[in-house]
Amino acid sequence: MTGHHTVEAVTAIFGGTFDPIHDAHLAVARAAADRFGLRRILFVPAANPPHKAASAMAPFDDRVRMVELACAFDPRFEVSRIEEGPGPSYSINTVEKLLEAGAGPLCFLIGADAFADIRLWHRWEDLVRLTEFIVVTRPEASYAVPPGARVQELSGLDLKISSSDVRDHLSESDGSIPLPREVLAYIRRHDLYQSREI
Repeated sequence: MTGHHTVEAVTAIFGGTFDPIHDAHLAVARAAADRFGLRRILFVPAANPPHKAASAMAPFDDRVRMVELACAFDPRFEVSRIEEGPGPSYSINTVEKLLEAGAGPLCFLIGADAFADIRLWHRWEDLVRLTEFIVVTRPEASYAVPPGARVQELSGLDLKISSSDVRDHLSESDGSIPLPREVLAYIRRHDLYQSREI
């Protein structure tokens, strides 16, 4: 883990369920792009994340649309539907497809909590070989770097927002929900997250 501005990649993959996308996601993406000179942050909503029940999430099309609305204000942000379709959304498959399409070199923007479990991911050794990682650190998060992994740290972001927190507070109307206005309007218009038990 060396100093900043040393990632080889110009494109970062930022995957997640984005259920819904919120201000902290966007802050992380902006900080990564600024600090490491990335020309493109590719937001990749997971269609069928292996570790979460799809039935608990808003539909894929709605999650993609919310990400598109949130990303419309930064020209470095793009949204990909590359994980659309049946079957589990494995990160290694996404990386291989993007590399085959000429999108490389790539880096992977990931939270420290998720990176701590990287050895549990499908074909993690191949993922480590094919990409660099920008790990978003938190003071209380610790992780071990697997052999051969190229890791840069993105630190100093005090982001305590989670999608579950956002969903829990959607019934409030005091304007403090940490979502882009357009995303909140979309959620209201389409009655998302209304039927789930909180």
